[in-house]
Parts: sequence; C-alpha cells; structure tokens
Amino acid sequence: MTDSSTVLIDARGLKKVYGRPGDKAGFTAVDGIDFQVRRGEAFGVLGANGAGKSSTMRMIACVSPVTAGSLRILGYDSGTDGARIRARLGVVPQDDTIDTELTVRENLLIYGRYFGLPWKVLRERSSRLLEFTRLSEKADDAVATLSGGMRRRLTIARALINEPEIVLLDEPTTGLDPQARHLLWERLFQLKQDGVTLLLTTHYMDEAEQLCDRLVVMDAGKIVAEGTPAELIARYTLREVLELRFAPGERQTMTDKCRGLAERMEELPDRLLLSTDNGEETLSAVHRQGVQPLTALVRRSSLEDVFLTLTGRSLLD
Repeated sequence: MTDSSTVLIDARGLKKVYGRPGDKAGFTAVDGIDFQVRRGEAFGVLGANGAGKSSTMRMIACVSPVTAGSLRILGYDSGTDGARIRARLGVVPQDDTIDTELTVRENLLIYGRYFGLPWKVLRERSSRLLEFTRLSEKADDAVATLSGGMRRRLTIARALINEPEIVLLDEPTTGLDPQARHLLWERLFQLKQDGVTLLLTTHYMDEAEQLCDRLVVMDAGKIVAEGTPAELIARYTLREVLELRFAPGERQTMTDKCRGLAERMEELPDRLLLSTDNGEETLSAVHRQGVQPLTALVRRSSLEDVFLTLTGRSLLD
C-alpha cells in the first residue's frame, strides 16, 4: 500500500536566475518558492506562459541547476545526485522528442537501453506499455504515421520504460483534440491509481481539476496560492460566475451599467465575468438595468476564476 505521507520532492526557497554569474541584470524565472510533493499524488503547477512552470520542472528533472535554495528529490540533493535522481524519473517534455526514423516499438527499446535494461526486460515492458497506451496495433509502424495524440501517448510510454517513481509532465495535452486529451487523462489517472507520483504543469483549467490532488498557482516566478482544486475555488471565488458577451462596440457601455451588480467583476477582451452566489438572480438584475447581452451563461466557479482573482488576468494571456 502506498504511503501517501512520504515526501518525494521537497523544495525550499527554490530559485532560478538566468544570466551570467554575478550579472545583476539576470532574469529571475523562479523566485524563492516552497512546496512538497507526496508519494502517490498528482501535483499540479498552474500558471500562464512565463510564470516559471517549465523552469521549475527543469530543475526537478535535474537538467537545469538550482540558483539558490534547496531541492531534494527521492531523498537526494538535486545538485550532487542528479544521475541517481534521473534514473528514477520519467519525463514527458512539452514537445515530443521521439525518433521519427524508428518504429513505435523501437523508440521504447532504444530509449530503455539508456537505463542499462536488458533486452529481455525491455521487450516485455515495451509490449506492456504499448498495450497500456493503446498503441499495440501500431507497434511496428513508423512514428511519422502517428497522429498527435498517438505521439503523446508514445512519449508517455517511453517515459515509463524505466518504471519511474515520479513522472514529470510539462503541458502534456497541449495541441491535442478533446478526444485525445480525454484518452490521455484516462491513462494518467490509471498511473496515479497504480501508485506513480505525477507532477504536471498545465494551463488548462479542466485538466488541473480532473487530474490534480493538489496544486500551486504560480505568477511571475512566485507561488501565490496552494491547495486542492476545491479548496482554492472555495477560498478565492464565489459560487457562480455569470458570463456576458456583447455586440462589437457595446461592451464598454454595457459594462458600465453592470458595475455594482456583483461582488466582483472581471473585464476580458471577449466577455464580462460577474462573480456571484446566485447567477440567475444576478442575470435578472442585469436585465433590469436594461442590459441585453448577445449571450449569457451561468456556470460554477472554476480554477480560471481563481487565477483571475489572484493575478488579475486570464491564464491564457
């Protein structure tokens, strides 16, 4: 049985600065963050582009040195025990780096040799992983013939060839269609059920809510909130959001009429968001003000609303 209290990743005052040593003009990508990831959980790092997510992941993957602070992974120091840590990690980068000149199965076999695994073990694991990722029928096909979703699944299968204790996933479903995304979520959920620890970055709200047990929200290199998706939504938002869209040229006038109708109002380029405990009552109040939007939608609050509250901008900005 998995011991969920065991800390596998422990970051304290973690900092990453890009630039030459001593260069005061260096860019600080990660600015003194603290977090812990426990065995068997799916932990998310949420943030807009440039928030520091990928820099954090690269330090955890032991391919980018820590500038300051401490980072211990699987009980080892990332600065001195990088090779030991990497041997027990699986990494799914943002961009697929699979070899297009090899077949699907050959990608797994060749990659597995980097870990010194014997051919007999590799053949057995490759067959099992191809079945797990639903690629068995494509085993002897060239990678060039695969769809984008199949390539992502192959990248995940390759990351699992060494039976890692932690799998790092950097924007795992970017660019995939909804069907491919949901299939990938299903595979990741199964990994978590099997006791594998997942650390993923994403800017998809539904992905974070579906997959993550806990998460942190990053903005400008700092952690601005931490908790379960439900805790963050309860802490930083009201129960519902009323989304209003207006005809071109009408938004500013209608926005002015809506002021004061909800506890919080966010103006986005394509819509107006009113945070409220009762969306239908707020919509009635909007209509009483003579406001007639093109469309009106009442929905439950989400992690995107949390991000708006914390940073003042949309996650996709």
